[in-house]
Amino acid sequence: MLEVNFLPFPVITTERLVLRQAKFEDAPEFLFLRSDTRVLQYIGKEPITSLEEAQMYVQLLTDNLNDGIGITWAITLKGDDKMIGTIALWRWMKESCRAEIGYVMHPDYCGKGIMHEAMMTVTDHGFNEMGLHSIEASVNPANVASLKVVERAGFIKEGHFRDRCCFRGVFSDRAIYSLIAPKQR
Repeated sequence: MLEVNFLPFPVITTERLVLRQAKFEDAPEFLFLRSDTRVLQYIGKEPITSLEEAQMYVQLLTDNLNDGIGITWAITLKGDDKMIGTIALWRWMKESCRAEIGYVMHPDYCGKGIMHEAMMTVTDHGFNEMGLHSIEASVNPANVASLKVVERAGFIKEGHFRDRCCFRGVFSDRAIYSLIAPKQR
């Protein structure tokens, strides 16, 4: 069984990015990401409506980290500490050494390969440092950009669930993708 310990927080750097822990100073960016309709349209979450709610969300991410529930990295560009997105491993299935990946990106930074770079880095970290066997992505199939991100990262479609999620009385499908650790493929 997988033993999960996210402390100390693993700051990860790439050629262009720094993936770091979310902090209370990121609250304005969280307020934007969790209230902008372009970001929220496919994820089925209520919008955050105030800076105070955004700060409570940062605290929730910190609590999830400390409790071993999930780990969320704030995505920043090297040389600029402003958060432009997040990427997380959560919904840990410890017996199966499996987790789900989730991610959001500020619309101004979409289409630049940033999420692909973050995803490749986080999946590599999940396999090589955390001992994951597989990582799952649950994507609204209407979100073509997200489908392209997971497919480009090597995820394989395993299924399609009709009416899998319900938000505000509206059901939506989910395409389920997975990526197996390289040594297991």
